[in-house]
Amino acid sequence: MSGLQARALYDFEGQPGTAELTIATNEVVTVTRQDIGEGWWEGHNSRGESGLFPASYVELLSAPPPAIPPPPLPQGFTSGSDYEQIRRQQDDGNQTPLSSSYPSTPHHQGTGSYEDWDDEWDDDEPSEHNHGNDRMQSAGDSGLSVPGSQMRSSSTGDVSSVGKGDSGGKGTFRRNLNRFSTFVKSGGEDFILGKTKISVSNEVIVRILETEDGFIIWSPNPNPYHCSIKSPKKESKLKGLKSYIAYQITPSFNSIQVSRRFKHFDWLHQRLEEKFSLIPIPPIPDKQISGRYEDSFIEHRMVRLQNWVDRIARHPVLSCCEVFMHFLTCTDEKRWKQGKRRAEKDELLGASFFHALETPPRALDIQQVVNQTEHFGKFVKSMDDSVKNLQAVVIDQIKKHTGPYKREFQKVGQVFRTLAASFEMDNNIYAIDLTNAVKNTGETYDSIGRLFEEQPRYDLEPMGDVLHEYKGMLAEFPEILNVHKGSLQKTREYEKLAFERKVDSSLLQEVRSRMDVVSYATLAEINHFQSERIEDFNKMMKEYLSEQIKFYEKIVVKLQESLSAYR
Repeated sequence: MSGLQARALYDFEGQPGTAELTIATNEVVTVTRQDIGEGWWEGHNSRGESGLFPASYVELLSAPPPAIPPPPLPQGFTSGSDYEQIRRQQDDGNQTPLSSSYPSTPHHQGTGSYEDWDDEWDDDEPSEHNHGNDRMQSAGDSGLSVPGSQMRSSSTGDVSSVGKGDSGGKGTFRRNLNRFSTFVKSGGEDFILGKTKISVSNEVIVRILETEDGFIIWSPNPNPYHCSIKSPKKESKLKGLKSYIAYQITPSFNSIQVSRRFKHFDWLHQRLEEKFSLIPIPPIPDKQISGRYEDSFIEHRMVRLQNWVDRIARHPVLSCCEVFMHFLTCTDEKRWKQGKRRAEKDELLGASFFHALETPPRALDIQQVVNQTEHFGKFVKSMDDSVKNLQAVVIDQIKKHTGPYKREFQKVGQVFRTLAASFEMDNNIYAIDLTNAVKNTGETYDSIGRLFEEQPRYDLEPMGDVLHEYKGMLAEFPEILNVHKGSLQKTREYEKLAFERKVDSSLLQEVRSRMDVVSYATLAEINHFQSERIEDFNKMMKEYLSEQIKFYEKIVVKLQESLSAYR
């Protein structure tokens, strides 16, 4: 199957440090291998670069375009001398091996890698120990992931529309991988079939409620709280050889301040993504090497970390989970390491978390649930496209405000100042007022240009930050819905078997009961997302328009002041 030609249907950006191949829409690529597995092909692009890309992103020139989302890379992929060489190079360079994103054992077994919390890895550098981090990490992280990772771009970066990678990777399940790899790998199939038994204590039970009007929701946090992130300061260790920024976090429930570095946020993000396969975890700010100690960067990162913590604290489930409480409250280094190891040994990861759910007794109408989830899937696709378009405009406007818009007003100001300079050649007393007024008009347009340069921080950047978060969450929902779809498919298989009298009806009832758990959780998260969306975008638009009004009012005032100089 070597040498086949295919045309790219979509852009796919290969993640640095992996074997992924970057291709552009309509680019003709040469397919050298189609047997990589689980929907990935090997080939080289028009620039001669070789690597892996999702088969669903290209069409053979003699075949119709596929219409499925990109799959996760095969868990056991080790074939191909080129990729073995890349893997060895990464290992030698202390980077994450290609297979690290799809471990053969659950993540919580690898606790030793975080033993030395302070000295092991630095802020804004790709983590060397992101084993088990199947759901995507921020830009610069290594490991193969599904195209369009929500972490690959900042609030002013491109918006990707494709889902996460493996949504859990909590085991080595190999059944039905080609059909529902996320469902199987996350442990969803074993949960539905009752093959996992986990003892759950009452304090970690998560309840799902049904309101009087039939609305499915997570049980609200009985003790809501908020957190403040302030006073970022540069600190150092090893006699100044290593520097980092520490952020001071104060939760409202105890008012005790804790100091956290960016890598602590990154670690928490990994733990949350590892644990909650049906909850889209918002992306944290991107990692950055250069300029990370500049005041403007530190300030903007602090704002985005505040937004991130606020969103976690508002979520009925995430706000109460042990690992987030540990992050917010632990002040002792020894207890921090103990809590960190405990979090990394957590058994309730991925689909295993379903064991901790307590749902309403009413059996759900499967077809009604299917209709709701399919409609939401279409909504996600539409909203993701809209977010992508809006963020592209935000990017463009930020560039124009700091570049062309500013220069255009400065150009106008310059010609007025040049005119005033020519008027100064007239020494008659009656001309002085006019000369000064024209000169003032030139300075007014200069100041308006500076207003345009400064304005994005008040309206466009905050909007971009909201879009960045939603871009990341929207990118996770396709895989979340696939977990539900896999559960539904397995249930229907057992209904068929029961109809054919190949399984006992009591077993079918147990499968349906566990299917309801997945459905209740999916619907609860969908409803929470929609509720948050309405509040967030209402607030975002009000703040944007308010800042726009203030901005143009400032311009009007400056123009009126300039006008008043003319007698």
